[in-house]
Amino acid sequence: MQKSLRIGQILYTNTFPVTFHFDQARFEDRISFIRQVPAQLNEAMARGEIDLGPISSFSYAEHAKDYLVLPDLSVSAKGPVGSIFLFSKKPIEELNEAPIALTNTSATSINLLKVILQKFYGLQVSYSMQAPVLEEMMLGADAALLIGDDAIRAIRQRVPYMIYDLGELWYRFTGYSMTFALWTVRKAILAEHAELLSEVHNAFLESKQKHLSNPEPLIEYVHQHYGGEKADWRQYFQGLQHVFGDEQRTGLEYYYRCAAEQGLLPGPVTVELWEKSGRQKLR
Repeated sequence: MQKSLRIGQILYTNTFPVTFHFDQARFEDRISFIRQVPAQLNEAMARGEIDLGPISSFSYAEHAKDYLVLPDLSVSAKGPVGSIFLFSKKPIEELNEAPIALTNTSATSINLLKVILQKFYGLQVSYSMQAPVLEEMMLGADAALLIGDDAIRAIRQRVPYMIYDLGELWYRFTGYSMTFALWTVRKAILAEHAELLSEVHNAFLESKQKHLSNPEPLIEYVHQHYGGEKADWRQYFQGLQHVFGDEQRTGLEYYYRCAAEQGLLPGPVTVELWEKSGRQKLR
């Protein structure tokens, strides 16, 4: 019998508004955190090594029969997301048949880029997966995709490339918000850990609300530990949405339909929410 819940934690600042004030001490040894980049958390969750936590929204779609989505938690944006960028040597419209380097830390964003380039721009390109080091990625590519803090650091360097925010492109073409990460839970652990799961979910919601009530402690923390200007961090967090309501769900399910059209998913996916009552919620 598993005594504790194993919770994933993304090693990017975009999740901090949900996790920064999380009161881990009150759970004592009933929970443990596993901190990795999204692609690693996706794999660990699929292998059953993590029970719940944020994963790429694309990974949820791949494993929807095994996972549920925890309500009112996500990393989303309606417009610019501020940390998911395509760096390009030429205008995006001129990238047909170009080699493009993709970060190996992502799932949602690399497939979002494929949807945008193929469906909305009508481009055919070639892709390669690489470690998220922009200078090396651009040696053999015309464009490169970076996400999270890797993308933020690259922007600060004022690199000599055209820069496209994928959240902004998605909104321009669809009018929808885009959800990049979801807090999910494996269905297999629900029966054994229903009460603890409810406590953990509430703790994440409380942490998020504490940040919304007073963002400055987090702004100060990231400024001290990640550099950059406080005003830039303030603007960045204000541009993110950490809710998951009907608006985010509609945009995400449209993304799944687009991905299915492009052969990136076997078919469209409907998001299934976990409910404390034990009755799951479909639209």
